[in-house]
Amino acid sequence: MKTGEVRDPGDPEPRELVERTIRVDQAGEHGAVRIYEGQLAALRWTGRANSEAGRKIAAMARAEREHNKAFDRLMVERRVRPTALSPLWSVAGFALGAVTALLGDKAAMACTVAVEETIDEHYARQAAALGEDEAELRGTVEKFRLEEIEHKDTALAAGAEEAPAYETLTTAIKAGSRLAIWLSTRI
Repeated sequence: MKTGEVRDPGDPEPRELVERTIRVDQAGEHGAVRIYEGQLAALRWTGRANSEAGRKIAAMARAEREHNKAFDRLMVERRVRPTALSPLWSVAGFALGAVTALLGDKAAMACTVAVEETIDEHYARQAAALGEDEAELRGTVEKFRLEEIEHKDTALAAGAEEAPAYETLTTAIKAGSRLAIWLSTRI
């Protein structure tokens, strides 16, 4: 099957679907980098940079930077414009990361769970929509999806569910992530 071969009325054309995929994924990976940068900054401010949580967050940040580089490269290769909302996501991501880390290590991990669960679902939908003609892009999305699931599992193992107001916190972060995905796909 080719990308966009099965479409409903109003669905984007295949080229637009690929552009949206690259645009939103680049924005999302950049946002993830900024969240981890905010968390790492807050951990430094509070003297917790070398804690177990700090080491885990630093490792996840390295993976997100690699994901971001891959989508930056795809944007140039495919001539895809970035979302106009990148400056907003940069500030919002850093702020989200800093605030959750200031709330504590478990809250920082809860943020990771919320974001990565949302990205897992998002990447699964994208992989299903990309056809054999976009096998390489689909492979990238699937590879990164597995790495995002690893991040979520790491955060859960680190006690994310023990964060104060875990359900409220993760619900709010998931809603914000879904809105950012929707907007970045289009703007």
